[in-house]
Amino acid sequence: MEYIGASGVDIEFASVPISQSIDFHFILSFAIDADSSGNPQNGTFSPYCVSTLTPKAVKSIKYIYPNVKVLASLSGWSLGQKVLSWYNPEDQDVWILNASSSLKSLVETYGLDGIDIDYERFPKHHESFAYCIGEVIALLKNKGVISVATIAPFYSTVIPYIELHTRFGDYIDYVNYQFYTDIIKTPETYLEAFRNRTQQFDKNKVLPSYEVSGRGIQGDAFFDALKLVENNGFNISGAMIFSADASISNGFYYEKKTQNFLINNLTRV
Repeated sequence: MEYIGASGVDIEFASVPISQSIDFHFILSFAIDADSSGNPQNGTFSPYCVSTLTPKAVKSIKYIYPNVKVLASLSGWSLGQKVLSWYNPEDQDVWILNASSSLKSLVETYGLDGIDIDYERFPKHHESFAYCIGEVIALLKNKGVISVATIAPFYSTVIPYIELHTRFGDYIDYVNYQFYTDIIKTPETYLEAFRNRTQQFDKNKVLPSYEVSGRGIQGDAFFDALKLVENNGFNISGAMIFSADASISNGFYYEKKTQNFLINNLTRV
């Protein structure tokens, strides 16, 4: 799984090297429940994607690579300079109706396969989050609108996401935990963090993650960490990278090497 367009860089799907031997999920950034000034819209989501990541581009990359799926990531950290937060809707059922309707339209327009939940800031009382988001995921899946749903918690948002996973885990396919936000610099501390998070979420759904030229473990130490995690009894069936935007400068080194790692895992099974 790879986030794309998250930093506003004009990047194209076709620039990213894709192996046809495994599934490749692009996470399109972002669909936001707000107007262009960041004001909440009561569940009406709009796309805020860079100009190169169009519905036509989605259709093209999926035609070239049948193993590609594309998801819309919901919210993210900010819209321009406006930091985004989950807000408690006045009428939760109206919010759910608006969200499921607007996301259905977005899925159909872009030819998407699913959604990724990436709310990154919460008020003190966030009880509505698990119910509202969970119901939207369930509605979209039960109606066949989407086939994939993922969540993207990190250390300071883990509690509302645990609540969501506990109540609606049957509808959630992967947990894109942002390990790079933890204080992780070595394979040993990565293993410890991975073990801790698999106790909070379904261990078969938690994907290791890496931030290109960013926080957390860096360089080939990430692949040493993957091997260590695997050698300690965990099945690594996938990985998440943030993001393709940053990888342009290094020739997509981590995308290539991560895919090779996963392909080698398949051949050993």
